[in-house]
Order: sequence, then C-alpha cells, then structure tokens
Amino acid sequence: MRRFSEAGWRIITTSREAVPAECKRDPNWTHHIPANLAEVKEVERFIREVKELLGAAPLDALVNNAGVSPKAPTHERLGVLNGDVADWREVFQLNFFTPLLLVRGLIEPLARAKGAIVNVTSIAGHAVHPFAGSAYSTSKAALSDLTREMAAELAQRGIRVNAVAPGEIETAMLSPETESLIPRIPQRRLGKPEEVAATIFYLCSPDSSYVTGTEIPITGGQHLF
Repeated sequence: MRRFSEAGWRIITTSREAVPAECKRDPNWTHHIPANLAEVKEVERFIREVKELLGAAPLDALVNNAGVSPKAPTHERLGVLNGDVADWREVFQLNFFTPLLLVRGLIEPLARAKGAIVNVTSIAGHAVHPFAGSAYSTSKAALSDLTREMAAELAQRGIRVNAVAPGEIETAMLSPETESLIPRIPQRRLGKPEEVAATIFYLCSPDSSYVTGTEIPITGGQHLF
C-alpha cells in the first residue's frame, strides 16, 4: 500500500517474514508491518496498525498482490479432483477474501484520498493454464470479477479499482516447466517484476484518473491465444 506525502510516495507493506535490514534504510519513507495475510486475525491486526499509522491522513493506494499457488510434490497440476479441499480454502482465503477484507477495513482512509485499488489477478484466471492449479485459477477469476464489482460500487466514494493480470513473470512462483511456455508468448520471453510494478504504479497515479473497472494483461501477448 502507498500513502502519498509531500516528500513523495510512502510505502506501507506486509511480509510474512522479518523485514530485511536493507528495506529499513529510510524509516521516514517506508513502514513495514510483518503479517501473515492468510490468517483473518492477522489481517485484522494489520488493518488496525495501518489505521494507527495513518491517523487522519488519507491512503492513496492499496495494492492487493499477496497470493499463493500450491504445487503437488510431483509437479502435477492440482485440478478439481486431485487437489485437497483444505488447500482450496487456503488459496481462496489469501487470494480472494484477504483483498476483500483489506478494502472493507481501509475504505475510510481510501475515500479520504479518493484513492486507487489495484488487484493482482492472473492470466490463469481467464484460460486453463498448464501449470497453475484449479484453485489458484478460479480464485484469480473471482478476484477479477470482484474488481468489476468494487469499481462500480466504490466509484460513488471517488475510489478507482483496477486489476493487472500478469502472465509468466520471473518470480519464485514459477514452475520449473515454465520455460516450455516461452514459444507460446509472442514476445518470446518471460516478463520482469518491474514491468508489472510499472503498470501498477500507473494505475495508482493521477495519470489513470479516468480509468476504473479495467484489467490490464501483462503477458507479452500470451493472453491473445
């Protein structure tokens, strides 16, 4: 999440682990609140701490980018029949319900700023993906639809809601077999995290002030097929 101050963007972020020292270089610019967003009580604590940190200040942007995609030990795709139902609940809790809870909990500071919300969905939410499991794919499809519903409902409070749908991006979430998908990507390469970040930044900035309810694919053209 980002709160804008006269000095520039102020970042409030979450992490399941301890915050690395290099991320604390300027405490006037960044605030890290370690939290496991897969747990409802942790989400509620995170919201409380953010509100205490903000006080009466506005919250210019909320980026919902936490997500999980369980993998089978054999790297087999987890489908409708071979995936544990408990895993489905965990996936939906983090990928879908946590963004909903964060928006509900932080709606007032977002409204004060007439801010922006960006949900990170996935190319897997729009077509069957060879490696992403069914739970992950359907949770991202649900988040995509939630983006539309939020955009329509929150526009009356001056809040814009959009989404980005990344394809194959060089992150730890990729399967070892992802390289085999490159021939199916028109740009013939994997995407970079900074390319996703740049699009998110655009959707949080005044440059996109008349953009809401949209989902931007960041796929190198992979979504065309």
